[in-house]
Parts: sequence; C-alpha cells; structure tokens
Amino acid sequence: MNIRNIAIIAHVDHGKTTLVDALLRQSKTDVGKENVGMTCILDSNELERERGITIFSKNASVQWGDTKINIIDTPGHADFGGEVERVLNMANGCLLLVDAKEGPMPQTRFVLKKALEMGLKVIVVINKIDKPAARPDFAVNKTFDLFVELGAKDDALDFPILYAVAKQGKAGEEADVTRMQDISPVFEAIMKHVPEPSGDPAKPLQMLVTTITGDNFKGRIATGRIYNGIIKAGQDIMHINRKGEMKKYRLMSLMTFCGLGRMEAQEASAGDIVAVAGISNVNIGETIASVETPIALPLLDIEEPTVKMTFMVNDSPFAGKEGKMKTSRQIRERLYKELETDMALRVADNADGTWEVSGRGELHLSILIERMRREGYEFQVSRPQVIVKEANGKRMVPYENVYIEVPEAYAGTIIQKLGMRHGEMKAMGAEQGINFIEFVVPTRGLFGFRSEFITDSHGLGIINTNFCKYDADFENWPERDKGSLIASETGVTNMYGLIKTQERGQLFFGPGIPVYKGQVVGQNPRAEDIRINVCKTKHLTNVRSKGDGVSEHFNTPKIMGLEEALEYIDDSELVEVTPQSVRIRKIVLDENEAKRKERGIV
Repeated sequence: MNIRNIAIIAHVDHGKTTLVDALLRQSKTDVGKENVGMTCILDSNELERERGITIFSKNASVQWGDTKINIIDTPGHADFGGEVERVLNMANGCLLLVDAKEGPMPQTRFVLKKALEMGLKVIVVINKIDKPAARPDFAVNKTFDLFVELGAKDDALDFPILYAVAKQGKAGEEADVTRMQDISPVFEAIMKHVPEPSGDPAKPLQMLVTTITGDNFKGRIATGRIYNGIIKAGQDIMHINRKGEMKKYRLMSLMTFCGLGRMEAQEASAGDIVAVAGISNVNIGETIASVETPIALPLLDIEEPTVKMTFMVNDSPFAGKEGKMKTSRQIRERLYKELETDMALRVADNADGTWEVSGRGELHLSILIERMRREGYEFQVSRPQVIVKEANGKRMVPYENVYIEVPEAYAGTIIQKLGMRHGEMKAMGAEQGINFIEFVVPTRGLFGFRSEFITDSHGLGIINTNFCKYDADFENWPERDKGSLIASETGVTNMYGLIKTQERGQLFFGPGIPVYKGQVVGQNPRAEDIRINVCKTKHLTNVRSKGDGVSEHFNTPKIMGLEEALEYIDDSELVEVTPQSVRIRKIVLDENEAKRKERGIV
C-alpha cells in the first residue's frame, strides 16, 4: 500500500487540531456518529477540551486517492516532551503550523528541534491568514530564522510553504483567501514532499512500540510503526524488552488505523502504523520482532525529569469524605500504572509510605494530579521541588529558557521580578508596543511566578518556557514574602467571621464552606502566618439597630484552583486534592504542636 506518515507540529492555539479536523472531513473520512458536528475532534480528552491544548498524542488515518496518510497529533507543550519524542519516531515528515500574526512560538521550537534532529521533511503552513492583523511575510521570515537558529541543514531550509485558514478548511500556495477553495493543497504537498516510509517487507519483522493503551477485553494494546517485514493477525512474535530479554507471544489482534478509530486487519507491512494486542507486559520503546531472527531496534532516549513532588495518603480531618480511591494501595497502583504510558514520569517509594513522583515540569505533574482527582482519587501533594544533581562536587539544578511577550508599560516590573529570581536576560526586542524578552532562569525561580506574571502584566502578557540545561545552583534564595491566614477552628465559614477578618488579607473562601483547624483560608500580605476564626458567628440579642450591617461589604474571595494552590504553597504546607475540592493546609495542623516542632521539642 502507498503510505505517508506525517506528524503535525504547532504552538498551543495555532490551529493544529482544527487543521486535522479539516483534513478528516474533506477526505470524506468516517469520524463516527459521536463526532459529527463537533470541532477539535482529536482533542477527545475532557482536560484537552477545557484547556485548549493537546496533552496526549493521537493517531488518525485518511485515504487520499490511492494513498493512506497516517496523521500523528503531537502535544504542543514542552512538559509533554516524552510524548513528543517517541511519536515523532513514527513519522517521515511533518506539517509545521504557524500563526500568521504571531509567527513561530517557543513551544514550536522544542518539537521542531526534535523533528530536525530526526531528519524529517518539514512543510510550513502559515495559518489564520484571514485575521485582520495577519502578517504572513513576517511569519515566513521568522520561521526561516528559527530553522537557521536550530541548525537546520540546507535541504531543510528549502522548505515548502502553504497558507491556510484551517477554520474554513481552505489552503493555497498564495496568501490570498479569495483564491483558496479547499484543503487539497495540503494533501498535494504531503504527497509531493514527504517520502514514503523506508523499510523492506522482505526483511525479518521489526516494530517499535511508541504508545501503550489499555482495553477491557484485549488487555494492553501496543501501537507503533513497522520498520521492516510483514505482521499478520494470529502470528507468533518475539517480544524484546528494554533489558534485551526475549519472550515468545501469539498476537490476539492486529489493528490498523482508519479515520479516528482502529479496525481489525489480517496483515500489515513495513511503513504502516499498527496496534497489536496479546503481549501482556509490553512497554514503550521495546521491539516486536520475528521469532526466527529477532533483532532489537534502538531504544527510545527520553530526556530526564526536572521537577519532583511527594504524593501521600490524605490524613486531614476531612479525609475519606469525598473520594472513592483513598487507600495507599489504590494510589500506588494508579501512579505505577501511569508509568506504562508516560515515559517522562518517574515514581519511587519512600520509606515513610509516601511516593516521590518526578516529571518534566509543573504542568506535567499538575495534569497527572487533575486526571487522578477526576477519576475519584483522594490524596495530598507537597510543594514542587527541582531535581538536584551532583557534578564535580557542585550542586547542579535545572534551568529554563523563558520567552516573554509583554506590553512595554509592564516590562520593567517583569524584568525586576525575574532578576530577583536569579534570571539572566539573553535578548530583548520591541515591536508595536510589545516587548519580547528572553531569559535563562533556574527552574526553582519559576515556582509561583506565573500567577505573579498574570497580575503584573494585567493579563496581557504571554510566557513560555522549555528546558535549557543543568548548571550550578544559587545559595541565597528569597523566602516567600507573604504568609498564610489559617483557620483556628473547625466549622463552616460565616459571613460575620469573614467580614471581620478580611482586612487581614486576601481570603480564599466565601460563606458556607466547611473548613478545619489548620487549613489555609487566605493570604497575609506580611510574611508571618496568622490564625483567624472565619467560622465566628454574631451573638444574637433582642436589640436591633435600623442600619445594622448595611455598610458592611464583603470582598470577592480569590478561588484557588489546583495549579494556583501548587504555586502558592511553601515547605510547611500541603495541597489536599479530592474529586470535589482543592484545599491548602499546614503539614502540622495544631498551632502549639507546630511551635514545639519549630523549637525542636518533640
């Protein structure tokens, strides 16, 4: 069969998933009844639809003439680099989608760098040219500069360019919407520029596993590309694991991709992307080979994690009231199950019964936490910490490249804040009142910075980061300059108590919310923690005043979501996560016990 395997690369919100929708619909692909009339078909996960980002890579397949085109949707965020690195192994070319107004963005850089390292043929698609502020020529020039910066070879620099309005399902070779008719120029460019997958059907079978999914009936399903040979349903194969150990299995099922789904197949040959079932302990990066001549493919090399958190069983006064899965056995099983599908994650058991979970960044770990709470899990997590390495007797910590776009009026504040966090400015430019600033900042310096950035830039700034390097650590890290307002008793928040305490700082709750002693209910503008009674009620008397309570005003509380809570906490606090609530609490709930611990009295 004539096959093309193509990945789609784009920054968040540049129209990647919308373009895939257009390719699926205009190739008359059956997307299933449940997806008819829907947009962003590939972003099938609830979290992806809410956030507007791709988190999990997905496969789709369309038929264009006599050619089968396998489309691989790649995540657009550097925190999901583990997903990106392995799925690009299946592709022979890629569509690089660039916003006509913004040009190539920092997250594009990360995935494009991986694609160029693998030698994939890149087709550049300048999208959203119908926008009033669209600058197609600017976007093309900036894209060329990015290719040069990433060290692209001469043949890669001679990339084909298309212009598109993915939302309308139109594309063309010129930046003129009126002359565009449909999305077919994208298909034609794929056929012309992307090579057929290499591989010899006559050679012994070799298939590299790049994705693992679970099925209630078929068990573990391994998806990957066939590099050599032919694979048949029901045949005996040799599974070669990461240690080089071999074990023989019989395939229960062989599936190829058709549209958004999988369909049973009898046979598939070199170059195609398939899914197989029947190998009980298969993992990502391992090889499925022929029984007669089993030859392992190179293992996938994944970048190391840079941020870690401690997960633990919930032991707060409200423990067990809101979650279905709350025991240590259930939480541990769920964490280790995630390792089967997430190559960039690490989980280790601690001696005290907690678990150390390491990932590529705060977003990577917060997405895992959010998914677990939606599945009914209840647990607690500590403050994120960077993973430290020792080299030549020095303490080495991760650093991030930080790319900022902010209105000129707020740039000074942002530069000052990052300077206090040991950030080093690498470049700065200005265009139409917007400052473009590049920093290298220790990963630790970015903890809690995003919420400050949104406030300081009045919601008009854009910040993106990706991993830069490991380098020497700084010693003089500033402590959090704001303390917490802590509930002094267990009960239900009362408007009278809230109004009396709101001048102490920013509250996180309104009235009628159950809280417990030791729970963080607000932020103190000063450095120290304060115990307050937000459950206090007014003593009733039979004396009334005509204007009593009329002049009192309650300020709108700041509702803390999961990511805000993770950014807020310090080393003395935990985030309690349940399917219904996200609470911030002190590790030691009792005030007297906390004071004794500070003094070293056990």
